[in-house]
Amino acid sequence: MRHYYPALNAFAIILFCFGLMLLPPLALSWLLHDGAEAAYDEALLITAATGLVLWQSTRHGKGELSNRDAFLLVAMVWTLLPAFAAAPLVLQIPGLSWTDAYFEAVSGLTTTGATVLSDLDKLPPSINFWRGELVWLGGMGLIVLAVAVLPMLGIGGRQMFKAETPGPMKDSKLTPRIAQTAKGLWLVYLIVSISCFFALHWAGMSWFDAIMHTFTTMGLGGFSSHDASFGYWNSPLIEAVTIVFMLIAGLNFATLFLAVRGRTLRPYVTDPEARLFLIVVFASVVGIAAFLWAKGTYPSFEEALRYAAFNVVSIATTTGFANTDYNLWPIFAPLWMLFLCSFATSAGSTGGGIKMMRAIVLYKQIHRELLKAIHPNAVYLVKVSGAAVPVPIMSAVLAFAFAYMCLIVAMTLLLTFSGLDVVTAFSAVVACINNTGPGLNQVGPATTYAVLTDFQTWVCTWAMLIGRLEIFSLLVVFTPAFWRR
Repeated sequence: MRHYYPALNAFAIILFCFGLMLLPPLALSWLLHDGAEAAYDEALLITAATGLVLWQSTRHGKGELSNRDAFLLVAMVWTLLPAFAAAPLVLQIPGLSWTDAYFEAVSGLTTTGATVLSDLDKLPPSINFWRGELVWLGGMGLIVLAVAVLPMLGIGGRQMFKAETPGPMKDSKLTPRIAQTAKGLWLVYLIVSISCFFALHWAGMSWFDAIMHTFTTMGLGGFSSHDASFGYWNSPLIEAVTIVFMLIAGLNFATLFLAVRGRTLRPYVTDPEARLFLIVVFASVVGIAAFLWAKGTYPSFEEALRYAAFNVVSIATTTGFANTDYNLWPIFAPLWMLFLCSFATSAGSTGGGIKMMRAIVLYKQIHRELLKAIHPNAVYLVKVSGAAVPVPIMSAVLAFAFAYMCLIVAMTLLLTFSGLDVVTAFSAVVACINNTGPGLNQVGPATTYAVLTDFQTWVCTWAMLIGRLEIFSLLVVFTPAFWRR
């Protein structure tokens, strides 16, 4: 057991720090007297006490994390922290089962935005604040935050950062020290979040709604404090501001970090993902707007463009906001949006899916195989930004794509076996594994995941976790070889 102490000790510190994240909603609850104070008191006590006890029990085993420790720690953080995050929800919301509360907490921390809750407008404001805070913390990743803190406590973080960082190219360093990298990313994330907050308030949101939707916009999590989501305001200006910040959050924050540090937009010019991300999203917006107008869904192209722009960008960036029930649109439009959420966002963004970088590599590999079929003896290299993609990365991308497709099929079959219709089952799996939120039919944007049985809810919960940790970071812990000493 002692050889797991480094990971357990690091988790204890993260858990205690996570408990401190309950202080802002607790303070808000006391300030507004919304009746949730006792729930936060109990949740804070349970979380902090558990962290302290675990730290005391393992403090003699702390040290540099190995690869195995890193994967174990990442798996513990993303599977166990939601159990503590769910405590205020269970304690405060009458009739909420632990399964549904855990689903809601996982949805927040994985920035999925799928919800089982209704009557959001009537919830204590501090509960909605906590839901939004979970998305914001999960957006850049609690692990990345811990990387900046743990070295100060004698625990190295490089392996942990590599295990959690999204995208296929995890070894590129932005700064010489990994802690400095994590701090830089969080600083940029914080600055953009503050800008988003003031922009939303300027556009017409209240102070509370502005901070709540800043959390969920920057985290691309889609939680709202209103059942109608952005339909509550029916404001083109608010929607336009949100579109801008969803697009920013869908781009690579490492690229933004380099642009800010160098005071130049050149990193975006040389980023192969950024250009394709924007082209694909903008082309989809115009195309779906024209499709909806041609089908008579909206009387004018301008109105079709407004609703297409907001909802296409929202789903493509895996945010999950909605300003209308697009489940009522001709089926091609929402299916295309679900397709976009599978790959559109950049590696290093707060979005989900396989990421644009992997999609680029896969496309180039297909093109290479076609050329090889025509000229078998020719040598063709898969290149991204002029550099050849190393064989290990190519193999990892291909394995990831195969695992991704197999998991979607397997979980869709499980949900249909449990009684769901195929459209609801498929869209729920795609929306959860890509950390998007709303699906279609019974889990569309005008409904919630509360219609699911406990078994179906757990399938979707695991889909969110697998998607957030990009499949292998979580599944590796369940292999027998991982536990052999």
